Amino acid sequence: MKPDFERQLIPRDDALHLIGALNVMKDKAHNAAHQWKLLDEDGHVPASPSYTALLQHATDAQDLSRDILRLTAEFARSPHHTTRDGGTVLKHLALAATMSSYAAPYFAETAEHALALLLATNPADRQYLTNNMVHDHATGRAYLRRTSESLRDAGKDLEEHLGFQRFLAQLTRQETPPALPASRPGGRSR
Repeated sequence: MKPDFERQLIPRDDALHLIGALNVMKDKAHNAAHQWKLLDEDGHVPASPSYTALLQHATDAQDLSRDILRLTAEFARSPHHTTRDGGTVLKHLALAATMSSYAAPYFAETAEHALALLLATNPADRQYLTNNMVHDHATGRAYLRRTSESLRDAGKDLEEHLGFQRFLAQLTRQETPPALPASRPGGRSR
């Protein structure tokens, strides 16, 4: 039977594999949050925003969310989620899964408003749609930033876990303390 602390360890290869997957998804979410733009260089909504480009944001956000949900489900099915550090990682993954799933509908709403804006002729309707587009797109990007932060935090926790494992390995590699001197036959003399 393994000591309690050994049962709490996530195997190094499993942790490294998960860190790699987390980094890829974290970078995708981070890049999307910073690169997907609605406003032009002057901070204005284009007169004719591209419905297809905005719909692509929704599609890409949905794909990312699906990947995060799958990774979270895989980790939740593994025995590692029951460890102390694994439980913390799972909490971060669950938050990332939730945040990423919120992002896609906001981008879809943005695209829908863009399509309606192309057909709107009333200035009040155009202003309403423009405001909703800006709000929805910014909200979707904010959810992607939170997704990226949660994935980053999960990766940091796993890296700290690996650091703890390295520390334990160093302790076990050190020489054992010298043996106590053998007791003399006959016991103590008085």
